[in-house]
This record gives sequence, structure tokens and C-alpha cells, in this order.
Amino acid sequence: MLKSKLSFNLNFNFDREQVFAVGGFCTLLIVCAIAIAWALQARANALQHLAEQSDQLAALQARARPAANQRAQTKIRAAPEAAFLDAPTSGLATAQFQAYLSELATGQHAVVVSSGVPADRDEKSDAIKLQVSLNATLPALQALLYRLESGAPYVFVDALLMQPVGSADRAAADPMLKVNLTVHAFWRRKTA
Repeated sequence: MLKSKLSFNLNFNFDREQVFAVGGFCTLLIVCAIAIAWALQARANALQHLAEQSDQLAALQARARPAANQRAQTKIRAAPEAAFLDAPTSGLATAQFQAYLSELATGQHAVVVSSGVPADRDEKSDAIKLQVSLNATLPALQALLYRLESGAPYVFVDALLMQPVGSADRAAADPMLKVNLTVHAFWRRKTA
């Protein structure tokens, strides 16, 4: 009987060790399963976050493309050579500009009284400024201004002052006006 009690205790101890081993193994399996589930969930969240960021990046790129295309088109659209006065020095460019203005004024039935360079001229600038005094009728002045700002070389009107010439004869259909213009154009140094 003592032997059977001893064998029973041994079996029970053995069963208890087995139970602890199996329990520990099951606990290890559960911990591993939880770790795998947590890793898969973290990966799914990271993939979702990456997909959202990819969508945001695609939206930003779509918005940036028109601006990039516009910059590329701006670079392509350079002013033609005819838009600039073409002379080797600023003095020759000024003379060329004065001749161009006189020719335009004569073509529009305006009389150039005087033209000259303003006193505040910047020698280092590629802009040629002129102050022009002329006599013209209103229709002739309108045509002249249109030709100045729409022709080549490109001419920009900075200031315009008009006064009637002589007595204010309101009966005249097109009274003569004394006009003072400040204009500028750009020049490129002519290379040999």
C-alpha cells in the first residue's frame, strides 16, 4: 500500500509538472499570438497612414503641376529681340529712341516740340527714359499712345500731362493740346 501511495504521489506530481508545462506553453502561445496580432495591427495602421500620406502628396503634386507648367511657360515666353532698343551704347540707344518717337508722332500728325533725357537718369540701368513735349489733337494723341504701347520696341508711358494750347476755343472740334510725356524703353547692348 505504501508503494501504491508512493506511485500515486509520483503520478500526481508528474501530472502537476505536466500541467504547469502545458500551461506555460499555452501562456507562451497566447503571448506570441498577442504579439503577432499587435505587430499586424501596427503594420496595418502604418500602411493606412502611408496611403493617406501618398494621397496627400499626390494632391500636392497635382496642385503644384500647374504652377510648374506656368513657370516653364514663363521661361519660354521671353520678349522678342524687336522689343528692345538695339544699340552698343546708351547714348546711341537714346538717339534711336528719340528718332522712333519722332517718327511715330509725325505719322500720327503730332508735332514734337522737344525731347530729352531726364536729369535723374541712372547710367547703369538698361532702361532709356525720355521726356517728350509735343502738340497734338486728342484723336492724334490717342493713336500715338496706342502705337507706343502696342508696337515694338516696347515703350512704357510713365507720366502724361495735357493742357490746351492757346485760348480755350470750345468751338473747335479737335483743339490742339500741349502734351508732356515721360516714357521709357529697354535696350540691349548690341554685340559686334
